[in-house]
Amino acid sequence: MVKKNENHKTSRFERATNVFRKHGGILRTNQILREGIHPNTLYTMRDSGSLVTVSRGVYRLSENSPLSSPDLVTVSIRVPAGVICLISSLSFHELTTQIPHEVHVALPKGAEEPRIDHPPVRTYRFSAETFADGVETHKLDDIDVRIYNPEKTLADCFKFRNRIGLDTAIEALRLYRNLGDVKVNDLMRYSSICRVEKIIRPYLEAIL
Repeated sequence: MVKKNENHKTSRFERATNVFRKHGGILRTNQILREGIHPNTLYTMRDSGSLVTVSRGVYRLSENSPLSSPDLVTVSIRVPAGVICLISSLSFHELTTQIPHEVHVALPKGAEEPRIDHPPVRTYRFSAETFADGVETHKLDDIDVRIYNPEKTLADCFKFRNRIGLDTAIEALRLYRNLGDVKVNDLMRYSSICRVEKIIRPYLEAIL
């Protein structure tokens, strides 16, 4: 009887482990439950060290290598409706010398404010048009992370210049120029969408 119970326990753990592996080794609690994994299995695996708690309600297989981008991955899982933006996006695209102390996330107007204990998150509300345009999906640690492309990020930085600092936006524009692949038409199109075309144009003309 003991052996039967042990085999059943092992099969539950093996199935749960395979589910995690299928999803890149990291899942939210609601995803885990939807996959048919019992809460007792989840918590036993956590307590035994088979799972690591990344953030509240987010678990990762301990057998996997440490996350290379834990903050971006965690926020992307916890805030699936959001898009990484502004300082965090600049950092990802190597367009800032700042070290982000928060993950900057764009949300559509009306979306619920995320409740995340870690990492720190700063949210920005975007209109429907400015939210949807310029989104790229990048694979980080086998997880899809949505991030604005460089040109959209630059336009957003000038739009939110009063919150992140005009000097940050200007520095990003100069670093973007130094990359050598300046997509002026894309940059001006996003600037028009964000209604900062007249603001960004003099700075763009000065560095080109």
